[in-house]
Amino acid sequence: MHSGKLVFSQLMQCLPMHQLRACVARYAGRYPTLSFSHLDQFLCMAFAQLSFRESLRDIEACLRAHQSKLYHLGIRGHVARSTLADANDRRDWRIYRDFAQVLIAQAREIYRRDAFGVDLDNTVYALDSTTIDLSLSLFPWAHFTATKAAVKLHTLMDLRGNIPSFVCITHAKHSEISVLDELPIEPGSLYVMDRGYIDFKRLYAMHRAHGLFVVRARSNHVFRVRRSSAVERASGLRCDQLIRLAGKHSHADYPVPLRRVGFYDATNHVRLNLFTNHLELPALSIAQLYRCRWQIELLFKWLKQHLRIKAFFGRSPNAVRTQIWIAIAVYVLVAIVRKRLNCSASLHTILQILSVTLFEKTPLNQLLANAAVIDHGPDEDNQLKLF
Repeated sequence: MHSGKLVFSQLMQCLPMHQLRACVARYAGRYPTLSFSHLDQFLCMAFAQLSFRESLRDIEACLRAHQSKLYHLGIRGHVARSTLADANDRRDWRIYRDFAQVLIAQAREIYRRDAFGVDLDNTVYALDSTTIDLSLSLFPWAHFTATKAAVKLHTLMDLRGNIPSFVCITHAKHSEISVLDELPIEPGSLYVMDRGYIDFKRLYAMHRAHGLFVVRARSNHVFRVRRSSAVERASGLRCDQLIRLAGKHSHADYPVPLRRVGFYDATNHVRLNLFTNHLELPALSIAQLYRCRWQIELLFKWLKQHLRIKAFFGRSPNAVRTQIWIAIAVYVLVAIVRKRLNCSASLHTILQILSVTLFEKTPLNQLLANAAVIDHGPDEDNQLKLF
């Protein structure tokens, strides 16, 4: 029998602990940490994500059942429901946001050579948002409608590896378009968006910052065609035009030429009209880029299905944000480990196996090698697969 570390410890060993300490020091507070450190808090919450716990009482019961193994898990503090609740409520959520960003940077580096369906050297992002429903009686500060509370998760996803590179958690009433003001624009990178992000003044600001975009157009845009290029209709393309906006305000907001690409999606029987400021890329590649945007919809569905971001362990805004950011950190950590161990199993399969082996001492590479063999069978559970 392997006498090494527990599976949970092997996984957490991949965390850059010096970076966590730097994040804690960046947001120093008056909350006590001697008996229950920030690392203890992170490990307890990560355990909850990996073992699919549903409440603080659930976390406490499971960890206390393995009291003799807590030291080997890396948890030095006393695990109590009230202590963990206080930590989630009082410790600054930005600590875990910054730590998740450290892991995101590592993941993007190791996935940066992965293909995603379009042969491009540019970094390509998909931008979208999703609403996370909450109980209005338990979360009155997140009031959304007369019967519902919610927060909104705005996400910029790197299509190479499906890694969320920018995440912003706001009130559900917060406008999607306004997130473009906070978006870090990388010159030469491509941003693929749905028509909810049509704001020509903000798109022009992105253009001036040397960012490239592909966005789905609405049906009521007024424009003049300056030049039309021939297209191969058998590929689904319907038009490739250089245009100028001619609306009352749109022309002033976006005064330079735009490119319009029309594409017919035969699978869904939908015609797509796309605006882009990339004038050199083949029209079919523009259409393919927009179709790749669907990956971010799969990411949202995957996160809601497989991570604990629907049942929250605390009711304050700080506790909700802390749980979401730690969930994102765990998702990215498992993606990093999967890549480093060159495992071909899906992320869903890996999480399912980790959930029942956290207290075993099987070497992680052997465990995930077995997971890859299991995952090669026929898919009968109709689960979403991102990898």
